[in-house]
Amino acid sequence: MARKRKHQNEQVLMQNAVKTLLANIRFASVDDPVSSIVITSSVPNEGKTTVAINLARAIATSGRDVLVVETDMRRRSLAGKLGVHPSHGLYAVLAGDCTLEEAVVPTKTGDCYFLDAEPNIPNPADILASHRFRKFVKEVNSKYDYVVFDTPPVGTFVDAAVIAAVVDATVLVVRENYVKRRDLVGAYEQLQKAEANVIGVVLNGCDRKADDYYYAYYNGDGVRVDLDAEARAAARVPAAKAQTRPPRATARPAQAPHQAPSAQPQARATVPQQAAPAAQPVQAPRPVSPSSTAAMINQFQSTGR
Repeated sequence: MARKRKHQNEQVLMQNAVKTLLANIRFASVDDPVSSIVITSSVPNEGKTTVAINLARAIATSGRDVLVVETDMRRRSLAGKLGVHPSHGLYAVLAGDCTLEEAVVPTKTGDCYFLDAEPNIPNPADILASHRFRKFVKEVNSKYDYVVFDTPPVGTFVDAAVIAAVVDATVLVVRENYVKRRDLVGAYEQLQKAEANVIGVVLNGCDRKADDYYYAYYNGDGVRVDLDAEARAAARVPAAKAQTRPPRATARPAQAPHQAPSAQPQARATVPQQAAPAAQPVQAPRPVSPSSTAAMINQFQSTGR
């Protein structure tokens, strides 16, 4: 039971953190609202895909529709985590083999949609830098309230910087006590060179307690106060003895002693356990041959579209 309660508290913490992230994104630019967002990181395994999925779900549950686009073409993972496997992907849309409506599929979360990417696409950076991809970004921005792009790490491939140059905002995910300072600084400088609008950093993998996720207290030296230790120290201090007061000159009618209200247990938010979805047949998008990719890139360059 204690382990189940701990898991539920962690889910509540995640939900509140993602809602705060969504609110900060909305407040980042009031005059020019953000609708397309790149989620990236400095190095692999910092949790950018998890942040992208949870952010998209928070957007969908807030009453807005959102499209999640897989643009990490070398290490695709969104389809498996979302539990959906479309038959068409991003390359087919850019090449004109299918429409955007035919490639986009709904997820288990209402108002949350997904566009996968085909495996083994040669030269993804050239595809993402094409005029046709810019046209694609404008199209999805006009059809969805929000578009979330899950990209490769900035320090590994240039894909994230290429996409960040054409979207509204970029969020950099940083895993606590994991990424090195030089890698983080290098990733940020790479995004700056691409003129990306980096609106903030998400600190992932933090060790936060469920009992103090609303407030944190710091002393005059800037050191965080351990509330549990302070409470234990206060409990060890003996209570002061009551002092007797001289009787008052004028007698007053006796009043009933004031009773302190009994402590009420605080309600804890719980997340209902959902049944595991039934296994779906995997229909991965077809691989793209290098020759077709080169032909499409040449067509992009010749037509200028």
